[in-house]
Amino acid sequence: MVQQIQDNFSPNYDKNIELKAFDDTKAGVKGLVDAGITEIPRIFIHPEVSGSGSSPSLEETHFSFPLIDLENINKDPVRHKEIVKKIGDASETWGFFQVINHGIPVSVLDEMMRGARGFFEQDIEVKKKYYHRDYTQRVVYNSNFDLYSPKTLAANWRDSLYSTMGPDPLNPEELPEACREIVMEYSHHVMKMGCTLLELLSERLGLKPSHLKEMECSEGLGILCNYYPACPQPELTIGLSKHTDNDFFTVLLQDHIGGLQVLHQNHWVDVPPTPGSLVINIGDVLQLISNDKFKSVDHRALSNKVGPRISVASFFSSGPLPSSRLYGPIEELLSEDNPPKYRATTLKEFYDYFSKKGLDGTSTLSHLRI
Repeated sequence: MVQQIQDNFSPNYDKNIELKAFDDTKAGVKGLVDAGITEIPRIFIHPEVSGSGSSPSLEETHFSFPLIDLENINKDPVRHKEIVKKIGDASETWGFFQVINHGIPVSVLDEMMRGARGFFEQDIEVKKKYYHRDYTQRVVYNSNFDLYSPKTLAANWRDSLYSTMGPDPLNPEELPEACREIVMEYSHHVMKMGCTLLELLSERLGLKPSHLKEMECSEGLGILCNYYPACPQPELTIGLSKHTDNDFFTVLLQDHIGGLQVLHQNHWVDVPPTPGSLVINIGDVLQLISNDKFKSVDHRALSNKVGPRISVASFFSSGPLPSSRLYGPIEELLSEDNPPKYRATTLKEFYDYFSKKGLDGTSTLSHLRI
């Protein structure tokens, strides 16, 4: 293991040649596994887990990850108030929480997972026509969006399919046939649930329930299907590097394998895979407009000898699409004691900065701080 890490940083190693060779296969990480590799290529050796970089404590902790039951949220005013408080508390302290009884049928969740897996496990020649790095296109399949970013520490052990579902409706024919129908159906469900969450978050901020929706926080939606193949050397690489999300908030569907971790009080805490649940996390833009009331926190996904692990992340943001609306701290939240902590930005400016920076372990919000 030590020799592999040293080789990775030797002066004779040309990282860009290996990156391009990997990218040109258009087969992703799954292609490496299908080829029967027993050692991971050097481009995947990651200092975050390989011992050549520092990381937060991994000691045994007893944190209880927030789990919130949304049942009867609109039928019982007392219960509604309790749920608003629980979601607010979790958003302010963890930046993450899990929800059950969220209104999306388990059958839809299961079919979404099958559809995602079906896309990645079909013949490579079928997948290749979707493989590119032009994020102005509505549907993008590749491995590592930031593969060539000079600031990226190492490639992640993950392949992805990204679909921009809104604000403009996506023509279903643009989606791969393997997951076309379920991505369309799932996006409608997750949008409805997202609007409910925005109402609850608005209430927690002391605003009218429609405030965040009227700010167009639910206009954009991107769905990212992730495929983490079984890894022969999970101790050397990572499924998804430490990062925060560059959106308002994210709704994550994950399978039973697990691997998602949240950085809480300088400890990496496992997010338990709870059947039928969805994981919600606050994004950078919501932290910005709430003037740090809600927290966008670092999280990552480990690689594993068991796999594949499947997850589906739904990002509430218009991302790379052209935008003119400026988002800054909400005026109603500001006062002499709580002045604005960030300058305003467009979602596109924010997304472009994040994309250029890549998953380098630094905050996307830092350049906007006043």
